[in-house]
Amino acid sequence: MVDMTAETKGLPQAFSLKAILPTLLAIATGMFLVILDGTIMNVAIPKLVHQFNTDLKHIQWVITGYTLALSAVIPLAGWFSDRFSAKRAFLWSIVLFVCGSVLCSFAQTSDQLILFRIIQGLGGGMVAPIGIAMTFQLAPPDKRGSIMGIMGLPMLLAPILGPVLSGWIIEYVNWQWIFLINLPVGVLAFFLNKKFLPSASPSKKMKLDIKGAILAPIAFGSLVFAVHEGGTNGWSSSLTLTFLAIGVAALFAFILVELGHKQPLLELRAFRSKDFTLGIILAWVNMMALFGSILLFPLFLQQVKGLSPLDAGLLVIPQAILSSIGINVGGRLFDKFGIRPIAFMGIISTACSLFAMTHISVDTSTTFIVSCLAFLGLGQGLTMMQINTHVLKSAPKELVSRVTPITTSAQQIVVSFAITIITAYLSSQLSILPHTLDGMADAFSQTFYIPFGLALLGLVLSFFIRKPVK
Repeated sequence: MVDMTAETKGLPQAFSLKAILPTLLAIATGMFLVILDGTIMNVAIPKLVHQFNTDLKHIQWVITGYTLALSAVIPLAGWFSDRFSAKRAFLWSIVLFVCGSVLCSFAQTSDQLILFRIIQGLGGGMVAPIGIAMTFQLAPPDKRGSIMGIMGLPMLLAPILGPVLSGWIIEYVNWQWIFLINLPVGVLAFFLNKKFLPSASPSKKMKLDIKGAILAPIAFGSLVFAVHEGGTNGWSSSLTLTFLAIGVAALFAFILVELGHKQPLLELRAFRSKDFTLGIILAWVNMMALFGSILLFPLFLQQVKGLSPLDAGLLVIPQAILSSIGINVGGRLFDKFGIRPIAFMGIISTACSLFAMTHISVDTSTTFIVSCLAFLGLGQGLTMMQINTHVLKSAPKELVSRVTPITTSAQQIVVSFAITIITAYLSSQLSILPHTLDGMADAFSQTFYIPFGLALLGLVLSFFIRKPVK
């Protein structure tokens, strides 16, 4: 396996943020490009239903197909990085993603759009795990919190800015530019990474874990599909149960194969570390609370408060500001004090925000909601990247390139699971409560108890987390 620290040999021995800043900027641009596209579609769904003269159930495959492709290809990121070098894998992933984006803009039917979105997902799936692994290896151990905090900005800002940009494009331009905007950003990302990413020799000795490469996409893809079907058609439907069974069986077989393989696709042996296991469970719970609740805020602002997609998107700016502050402060505190106090403070901020949202009504002021969003953003900034950094530090150094696909794959599934469960619960509450604005507000307030409960679980877990024992 290629040690990715070899890619940093061209850097000076004494650590200098200025020396690696161009590399960080290049990686951040590529990650921002892909993560932004993951949220920019949500606001566009109603427009696409009208544009292609189809129904919501069919057009949702534009998002589901993309998610399935991401889940299928993420486990291969570590092997591609080792076999062809991280730089080449990163560049070709960006190229494939941009090509898929351009194809999406020329789609004439909803089926074509779904197919091209799958191509996008196949390209975009490797960008985040490879980018995080490269960033982690750039900085010395005592500076990793700060450096990973810088790289966390695109991961935090892209989901927040996506709805704003999407709302503006739909209102003032046309839907094709939701995809065409990826072209100039993608070209910039490609040339920045081509110039600034350090090169490394690929390891021709790396053999592909063929059984793992077959089982991983089946397992992760089936589970994501089952979660989608469960939320759409019910958990007792034959299709849901079939794919859930396939996913669980494939996942079990995949685990057995990986634990017995000398060069596994995913290094599941990292779970032997109690610090790693507890850290990754905390990361999952935290992300489920965050991304599940982020979905509810714009829906409440549009459906209950009557705001336009653009206006609702603009109100997330305070969240973006406090997220940026939180991630920079959190990174420095992480380097000084470790993960426990940072995780505790961040999750407290998240939990208080979500608890306040369980009391909203149709008369709740927009200022109150934006304040809750801002404190959610602060909690998001303090926790998300710092917990991920802790997870990477808990794993053996030589396994970092193989650990990031584990965390990214699992997070994709748990976030999909959280969003589906929360959406299904909201729909059930809307169906049983009076079809009035007061009834809709009550449905949202009740639904916020789910991410609030997850935040409380994360708070409990944060008491048991500790610095990795090396």
